[in-house]
Amino acid sequence: MTTPGRKALLTVLVVLISAWVLFPIILIALASFTTRTQLYAWPRSLVPSPFSAETMRFFVQAQDVLQSLLNSLLVAAMTIVLAVLIGAPAGYALSRFRFGGKEVFRLGILGTKMFPATILAVPLAVSFINWNLYDTLLGVALVHTTLALPFAVVITTSVFVGVPFELEEAAMTLGCSRAQAFRKVAMPIALPGLAAAAIFTFVLSWNEVFAATILTLRNRTLPALVMNAVGLAGAPIDYRFAGGFFMIIPALIIIFVIRRYLLTLWGVTVR
Repeated sequence: MTTPGRKALLTVLVVLISAWVLFPIILIALASFTTRTQLYAWPRSLVPSPFSAETMRFFVQAQDVLQSLLNSLLVAAMTIVLAVLIGAPAGYALSRFRFGGKEVFRLGILGTKMFPATILAVPLAVSFINWNLYDTLLGVALVHTTLALPFAVVITTSVFVGVPFELEEAAMTLGCSRAQAFRKVAMPIALPGLAAAAIFTFVLSWNEVFAATILTLRNRTLPALVMNAVGLAGAPIDYRFAGGFFMIIPALIIIFVIRRYLLTLWGVTVR
């Protein structure tokens, strides 16, 4: 295949994948700004006329939505801090030191993702009750950290591999300790990778619903609240559309704000 043909094929694939991802988001966004009357009308137009905030206002004013939103943000923040504090040193150690069973340990980290979290539902609930962590945001954050750590370790390992060790050695010859060289030299260079790890951690924590559902009753995160309302209470269709769009917004904002670090990790510069 000629070069122009490859470029055309690549363009078509990019457009199709983008449409596959964006089309449902666009439909949910349009439905979220459609009046309740239009949502239940048939046939219903694709584009609302006029645009209305009635559906979004109905969702935001629903019981416990704002509190659940705050809970989700707090859990995500705690998860990011814990995952980075634990994952970054682990990634640094895997990238800098040689020890027996290193590859087995690395594969073992990824191997933890093979087991479905549902098999831990009962043991987790019983253990958290015994530890007085049941129905607490800290308990949910600990579970989310466990789920996010494999990604954080793998990402930070690849990032620190790309940081020349000679720079740290130069800092240590000038009087820095190993810890100071790590903090003053390696960490600033690795910030784009840490930002990428933080993005994945936030998205994982924000969208995770299983642990938040089985480990909370009153202090639910937003996904757990929406799932409970849709699955058990049979929430109306306008609540579902608004809830779906409302849950997408924070992740999109976070990715947009720190996209520079994410793209820098992949070797792309955003001007």
